[in-house]
Order: sequence, then structure tokens, then C-alpha cells
Amino acid sequence: MLQAIFAPRSVAVIGASPDPNRIGHTVFKNMVESGYTGAVFPIHPQVTSILGHRAYPSVLAVPGPVDLAVLAIPAAHVLAMVDECGQKGVRGLVVITSGFKEIGGEGKELERQLISRVRAYNMRMIGPNSLGLIDTYTRLNASFAGLMPDTGNIALMSQSGAICTAILDWSKGQGIGFSRFVSLGNKADIDEVALLHAWNRDPQSKVILAYLEDISDGPAFIAAAREVTRNTPVVAIKSGTTAAGSLAAAAHTGSLAGSENAYEAAFAQCGILRARTVNELFDLAVLFASQPLIQGNRVAIVTNSGGMGIIATDAVAHGGLTMSSFSPVTIACLHERLPPSANLYNPIDLLGDARSDRYEVAMNAALADPAVDGLIVLLTPQAQSDLVCTAEVIAATAARYTKPVVTSFMGAYSLGAALEVLRTRQIPNYTFPERAVQSLAAMYRHYERTQRPAAIYRNYAVPIEQVRAIFAAARSAGRIELNEREVRLVLAAYGLRVPVSRLARSPDEAAELGTTLGYPVVMKVVSPDILLKSEIGAVQMGVADASAARESFTLIDYRARKYWPGARIRGVLVQELVRPGREVLIAVNRDPQFGPLVALGLSGVYVEVFKDVAFRLAPLSAQEVHAQIRELRAYPLLRGAGGTPPADIAAIEETVLRVSQLVVDCPEIVELDLNPLIVHGPGEGAIVLDARILVQ
Repeated sequence: MLQAIFAPRSVAVIGASPDPNRIGHTVFKNMVESGYTGAVFPIHPQVTSILGHRAYPSVLAVPGPVDLAVLAIPAAHVLAMVDECGQKGVRGLVVITSGFKEIGGEGKELERQLISRVRAYNMRMIGPNSLGLIDTYTRLNASFAGLMPDTGNIALMSQSGAICTAILDWSKGQGIGFSRFVSLGNKADIDEVALLHAWNRDPQSKVILAYLEDISDGPAFIAAAREVTRNTPVVAIKSGTTAAGSLAAAAHTGSLAGSENAYEAAFAQCGILRARTVNELFDLAVLFASQPLIQGNRVAIVTNSGGMGIIATDAVAHGGLTMSSFSPVTIACLHERLPPSANLYNPIDLLGDARSDRYEVAMNAALADPAVDGLIVLLTPQAQSDLVCTAEVIAATAARYTKPVVTSFMGAYSLGAALEVLRTRQIPNYTFPERAVQSLAAMYRHYERTQRPAAIYRNYAVPIEQVRAIFAAARSAGRIELNEREVRLVLAAYGLRVPVSRLARSPDEAAELGTTLGYPVVMKVVSPDILLKSEIGAVQMGVADASAARESFTLIDYRARKYWPGARIRGVLVQELVRPGREVLIAVNRDPQFGPLVALGLSGVYVEVFKDVAFRLAPLSAQEVHAQIRELRAYPLLRGAGGTPPADIAAIEETVLRVSQLVVDCPEIVELDLNPLIVHGPGEGAIVLDARILVQ
């Protein structure tokens, strides 16, 4: 269906105008001048010709079929024109017009009616509130952008039309070409998910870029991106991550900005490379568009400056790459052909007087070495440097290998001609070495993603109907928080171990239960009305014997009734005392766009002070949980670092997987906290000491 959007046989511009100051004129002029070879029809009720093309009073008056209609008319007339397009059999729409969801109120209702009509006529639509779209292969420019981009292999989608125009202007100056260029606008129909599917395995697009202010359907986006990123790198920049940015995004396109942690987790889990700046977005775009995919994390550095080589080496270590160890054959080759004072080991220092011949020797030796997966070439302009010739040698040498080569020619005044050679020969150049390393590191992360085995999702057998009955009972009682007994039942149903406990209704019964469970025990009031038990002294720890159990029962009952008059007291819970272990936090919050966001960390100061928490979105695979726990800075403590006893890491992973299934199975859960989960030694398991569940 998107064929009518990107490769239409005929296009009507509704709102085309002879007035150069009108957007409709610009859109039609772009259509005419872009080189599009299909039929173009200007639609205007009062004129007979625009830019030498016969104008029609209505799309219904156009002879023959119309695949795509571009609407650049006041919002009040859009619905009527969509009806005419539907009657004409138009299959695709680009609605330039603003005044819809982004203005709120009546605009939201108008957009609702617009999408209803689009679906009724079985059409697809970009917009409204869109700059339009450009396809450089069909030479279709259905936009009011000021420039037609060069043909290239970068596909870009953006929620901001103004950012589109700025990127177009900048990229034109940099010689960066695009395959597809889409301003999403309000995304009433075609959104980022639809474009990911449309551009998957697109032979004209080596990399997909996205500027996003929100995501319409989080789970669908993750599913689409997981599929696409196995074939095509996707680089996204997500704005609206701060509180102020979120408000601006809502005002801009009517977006609902999701939690920053949820976006971070979503991008990581589905393989999207997240750019923090527009600079980084295009650093990665140029690399993926021009260079072969790196096949490992081992890199070599060739430089004419020892200092820059050291800086680049540090960046390699910080960026998750490693410095290649050259083979004896490579060292011998370099020793034979480079000056005696040159450094033959990685980084290869060619010395300040190096000319193009030394660069050629070093590059050939490094790229031929099986231990090298990618190459970074550094140059600082010296008096002896033959800059243009060196750039030509770098490009020619790189073309003989199937490994990525990036450069960092540092400077400006004397480098113009050399940088032009690199640009035209498709060699990415970065102003400083750190950006070159950062880009290669991102390429390696994408390569890793393509090599991952298929995710393994465990499905534990659980009595789901019993669990849903517990939630239903809470809702019928008007409660949003499960009581302690209900929480224990839900967790036990999902195979999570909880302390053994029994309900006592008298002091003597408490003493008997303590004997059965084995002293010492914990005792706490059971009441659906009292949630903060410790604050009123209704919890007793380490009750040592039968006599203490009787006294504790009486004291707990007294305090509960005194400090919470009218509370329904069911009795006192007698519970096994759990021996100490490593304390872990597992928490879930339901993000409005992506669903259950699972947080994992060590309890107490690690979470509260150091903010050492790893996030993932449910459902979680075994591989994702494995990575999540190892993402924690405190993970070495779980392994037994510093003399601390090791913890049962497998038990933590299984607990997270069971919690993941619980919150996916039960969308009623909006918040869940296991804090603490007491984890004992390897093979000894884990037990939930305290838990809380909130439901809708």
C-alpha cells in the first residue's frame, strides 16, 4: 500500500497555487522541478494553469487515476477534500496542513475525523502537520522543503519538519545523500512502525535515521525494530527526555513523552543505536552508508602524531573496542618499509614528516592483518604533509579491503581540498579522533546485534485464573493495593518463594505456630486496612520463644487497635525468620507507551544513593536478563568481589523472568516491588521478604 506513497504513477497537489508566497505553490513547484516522471495535476478551483500545467477545479475532474494526493489547504477544507480523494480512488495522502492534534481541543477532534475517513476509504496517509516526503530514486518531492537532497542510501524519518529542512540544508553542503526523506508530522496514520516495515531490506537504504518526539505504539515499535535491525542499522535521536523537553514535545506534535528509562531500555533491547546529538546521528549515518560492516572489535590506528595516537587509544579502551595485536608478519613488513624511529606496534606512528607513501605502507600492512577488524587513520597537517595525495591514497587503499576505514584529519585552514577528496571517495572523516572511535564502536554494537541468537522466552506453567480471581476480588472491594495475603498468593502462584507463615487468632495459637515453624519468628498484624505496619509497632522481629510469642500477639493487637481505630483485624501472622543474605530490589512500573518496565538493583544505598539500577522492558528473554544483571556496577559484589560471599545469580535471573511473565500475563498490575529479595549463596536460591502490588 505504501507504493502509492513512495512510487506513485500520478500525483495531484490540492491547494496548488500560482502565488509564489503560498505553500501550495512551493509544493507543486518542487514536484515539477524534482525530475519526477509521473503525471502531475495541480488542483485549484479558480485558475486554469499553474507553472505550465493544466489545473483542475477538483481531483474528481482529473482524467485518469490519481495514486497520491498532497493537501496544502486550510484545515477546515481537508475533510471534504479527503472525501473527494476517496471517491476518486486515491490510495495515498500527504497532508501538509496544520491545525490538528497539535493545537488540542477542536484540532484533536478534527484529526479523529480525518483518520476515520482515511481508514474508511482504505487509504494511507502521512501527516497531518507535515513538511511532506521526498524519494530521490523516483525523484518525488512532495514537500515544501527548500532543497532536493542528493541521491544516497540514507533513509530519514522525522517528527519535526523544521529539523528536516535544517538537515537538508546541512547535508547538501556536506554532500550527504538520502534515499527517502519523510516528515511524519502528527503520525495520524503512517508512523515510525509503518516506515520501519516499509524500509526493511530496502535496497536503496543502507541505514535508517529517526528523529522522534514520541512513539505511537511501544510494543509494535519494539517488534518492528527487532526485525529490521537484524538487517539494517537504525539510528535514532529521541528528544523530550527531560521534564521541560517532554512539555515542549507535547506542545509540538501532541506527543505523550514516555519515561526516559523506558526509551533507553526499548532502544537497547530492539537493537536501535541511540544518538545523543544530531552530530552523532550523522556521524553514524555516514559511516554505515559508506563503509562495510565491521566484523569484530579489534581496531588499528595509523597516525603521524604520537599524541593523537595516544588520545585515540584511550578512546578505544573507553568505547568498548580493543587495540589489535599485530602478527609477526605485519611487524616485519612495517619494520622493513618504515623509518627506524617509527612505532611499529599499534598505534602505528609514522612520525611528523610522513607523506602518503608511509600511510600506504601502514594501511596495507594493518588491513591485511587478520587480527584487524577496522582502521582509524589520523593526520595532523605538517609542513611535509602532502594532504591531497594522502587523502587519495587512503581512499584507494581502503577500497581494496572489506574492512571499515575512518579518518580524522585534524585542522581546518589547510585541509579543504583533502577533505573534499575523502568526501567524494566515501571515506568518513571526523574532526577529532574520539568521534571516529565512537562511531566504529557503535558499528560494532550493531554487528553484535546481528550475531545474537534468537531470544529464548521461558513460559512457566501458572494457575493464571486463580491469580486473576485475586485481582478481581481486590477491584470489587474498591482496593488498588493487594493485601499481604493476596500478594503472597500471587507470588507463590508464579513460583516465587515467600517465607512460610501461618495466621494466629489468639496468643496461644501464635505460640503453637511459632513452635511448628521453629523459633525465632517474625510476627505482624494482618489487616486489609493497615498498610504501614512497622510505623505503628505492629511488627515484631526475632520473637524467640512461646512466651515471647504470646506477649507479641497481645502487643501487636493492642497497637493496631489503638493507632488504627476501626481497622478490620484478621489476626497476627507468624512467619519464619529468613536468614540474612544479599538484598536485591526488583521493581516494575507500567510505562504508558512501552508497558512493564522492570528495574533491577541491589537494595538500599546502591539504589537510593548510587542509582545503580538496570532497566528492561517485559517480556524479558533469558539473554536480556543475563545482560541486565551484569549491567549493574555492583555486579562484582554478587560474584563475591572484595571478600563478600557470592550470591545465587541464577536465582536472581529466574526471579526476574518469573516477574516478567507475571506483569505480562496480568496487565492489571501497574506497580510491583519485591524489596528486598533475599539471595543466598550459589544453589541456595532466593526468597521474597517483602512485596507490594498495585492494580488498576
